[in-house]
Amino acid sequence: MSSLLHHLRFSSPLLPFPHSSLLFRFSLLSPVRASSSSSSSSSSSLFSCSCSSTAGFSREILPVASPVLRKRLQDNNNNNNMTVGAGITISDTNLTVLGNRVLSDVHNNITLTAAPGGGVMNGAFIGVQSDQIGSRRVFPIGKLIGLRFLCAFRFKLWWMTQRMGCSGQEVPFETQFLVVETRDGSNIAGNGEEGDAVYTVFLPILEGDFRAVLQGNDNNEIEICLESGDPSVDGFEGSHLVFVGAGSDPFETITYAVKSVEKHLQTFAHRERKKMPDILNWFGWCTWDAFYTDVTSDGVKKGLESFENGGIPPKFVIIDDGWQSVAKDATSADCKADNTANFANRLTHIKENYKFQKDGKEGERIENPALGLQHIVSYMKERHATKYVYVWHAITGYWGGVSAGVKEMEQYESKIAYPVASPGVESNEPCDALNSITKTGLGLVNPEKVFNFYNEQHSYLASAGVDGVKVDVQNILETLGAGHGGRVKLARKYHQALEASISRNFQDNGIISCMSHNTDGLYSSKRNAVIRASDDFWPRDPASHTIHIASVAYNSLFLGEFMQPDWDMFHSLHPMAEYHGAARAVGGCAIYVSDKPGQHDFNLLKKLVLPDGSILRAKLPGRPTKDCLFTDPARDGKSLLKIWNLNDLSGVVGVFNCQGAGWCKVGKKNLIHDENPDTITGVIRAKDVSYLWKIAGESWTGDAVIFSHLAGEVVYLPQDASMPITLKPREFDVFTVVPVKELVNDIKFAPIGLIKMFNSGGAVKEMNHQPGSSNVSLKVRGSGPFGAYSSSKPKRVAVDSEEVEFMYDEGGLITIDLKVPEKELYLWDIRIEL
Repeated sequence: MSSLLHHLRFSSPLLPFPHSSLLFRFSLLSPVRASSSSSSSSSSSLFSCSCSSTAGFSREILPVASPVLRKRLQDNNNNNNMTVGAGITISDTNLTVLGNRVLSDVHNNITLTAAPGGGVMNGAFIGVQSDQIGSRRVFPIGKLIGLRFLCAFRFKLWWMTQRMGCSGQEVPFETQFLVVETRDGSNIAGNGEEGDAVYTVFLPILEGDFRAVLQGNDNNEIEICLESGDPSVDGFEGSHLVFVGAGSDPFETITYAVKSVEKHLQTFAHRERKKMPDILNWFGWCTWDAFYTDVTSDGVKKGLESFENGGIPPKFVIIDDGWQSVAKDATSADCKADNTANFANRLTHIKENYKFQKDGKEGERIENPALGLQHIVSYMKERHATKYVYVWHAITGYWGGVSAGVKEMEQYESKIAYPVASPGVESNEPCDALNSITKTGLGLVNPEKVFNFYNEQHSYLASAGVDGVKVDVQNILETLGAGHGGRVKLARKYHQALEASISRNFQDNGIISCMSHNTDGLYSSKRNAVIRASDDFWPRDPASHTIHIASVAYNSLFLGEFMQPDWDMFHSLHPMAEYHGAARAVGGCAIYVSDKPGQHDFNLLKKLVLPDGSILRAKLPGRPTKDCLFTDPARDGKSLLKIWNLNDLSGVVGVFNCQGAGWCKVGKKNLIHDENPDTITGVIRAKDVSYLWKIAGESWTGDAVIFSHLAGEVVYLPQDASMPITLKPREFDVFTVVPVKELVNDIKFAPIGLIKMFNSGGAVKEMNHQPGSSNVSLKVRGSGPFGAYSSSKPKRVAVDSEEVEFMYDEGGLITIDLKVPEKELYLWDIRIEL
């Protein structure tokens, strides 16, 4: 069939990349290197779109610039906002994005497929043309040389961590998320503050029954590794394996890329479309590090009484591993780890074990539901005003699955299966849990029966007053795909059943996903809204603490697009407790501890928790600031980690010295590589809070007030100014960043919040003032010292219409004391007359 060519020429201001002129070409026959998307509309699917320009670019993926699109692009340029996608090219063996070469020596079997349009943001899918078959194939794309990158990869079966580098050979196995930075005429030697950066996001995704990941090779090539997890599933299409999106704002670009994949796959939902469970807004306690599997109902009671005696009772409780009825097979040996979990055990009954039955005895079962789990849940809610109770279970029931030899479990038709990990996982860190389960096998519930399994367990839990579940060991499913159509199909079957049961039984979307950092699950989750963000808090491992903070922050760049990352529990009484607590305060996550009864630091907890048990939670997943994306705060010996978030009227930035320890690619484990890392000096700026302008209002000049939690001091920063910060190893500070509001008579004002709390600004919910007036009205939550900045001393301050005393220092800080309100979540009305 002959080609049908249409030529359209546009001037450069209409398009989001710097070409003087562009020539569109549409062909009924898709060329090898650029093809139309199979998910496009019926009209667009007839054509492939390629582009050439006077700059010599060809086969470029571009949208048709309709008048509406032209207007939107012009508005976008006028507002200096991000433009994404459009200019993605393979030309002369280079993958070029928005005029910047990202990969060279691209193989000639690599294809580009345009992502469906629908706006000024566009992207493309990388695919491969191959007649090879097999359940695991590896295809090189092209070389990455001399460009800074950040990636998130799985260092063990369950969890991801970050890696930074500048060449393809540094990209690890099992990379699920990759961002590459390019600058006009610059490379890794360039000044990170000069020039306009372009951020290219690579997302390896699911296609049919296959899952793609990225990895590097010794030739500096980025490779696509494609796996089904079932030897009998060996044929694949290969046209939509990696999504590529690009733009000038890294956070917007990542969001755009994930939403584009959401639209393409239609198998998962973005975080913004999910219902967040209310536990995120309250202080909690998890029993794991307090008791491990030795947890009992009496231990839970003692823990709650201990918190209440200190004046900070948790409002949600997670009863972790140890409440279920489990046993190992008669022929199995124990497989215990340091945390006392026995990986050889299998689930023998959906109801609780004797430790959670009233007056229960080992070897006996009480059938009266009121004397089972219900009795301790009722006690917690009635005696201690606990709002929510969650319990733990593995996605397969227990670590060793469901017992096939027990009458009570026969209806679930479990069969022993032996996990087979992918070579990429095996090349990274060994895992005791995986090795043990591989040795003893796992009782896998028949996928056709798995909804019944979940529903019967969850309906029993709900009848006992339980509000949700922490579902652990999720990635084990990827190792069990043989005989079930592959890992993707098995995972999707289980996740669909799990979410259907959660929806039916727990009305607040009560689920925390754990040990679940694989894209099989992420791209199959339509409802689950909370995900553990990193490997565990390890109280006795000194190498783990700085690593933990860096990992949760960088992992949240990716995970935070799917769910709200959960930065895990910690001990409030611990040498690194303040460090962990400060991170949770800026993470936008749930705040909960795993203290043993009687071992608490209530002074620390009061920086995180209000007297009513609520927390000052920031609005977004906490993420590294833009200038930290490609520096290594754990290993380079010179960089601080800054984590930003937003409140209703302010930003918050946590700054951490994380140097000295990291995951070692040689030793395949977390190691301290520098016992005495240096003191480091960095800078903090208002623009570290990337979205501050969104809450500042149209009249904002760029000036901001910054309040240091540790110093208790206010600094006024003019637009684009910065202030230095110096931290010793394992030190931190938290800064509240508030846009300055200009009132009449040149008065400048900024509400800071509860200045003794880590996230001070989370207390300020509203600010109002009348045009032409210098009076300010605030809605504020919580109690204790409240602070605000004013360039002019107030004439009068009133709280709920009652005039109160205030202090005003030479730095412009106003402070008043708020008493403990009688009502939960009460908002004080503060009026300041200036």
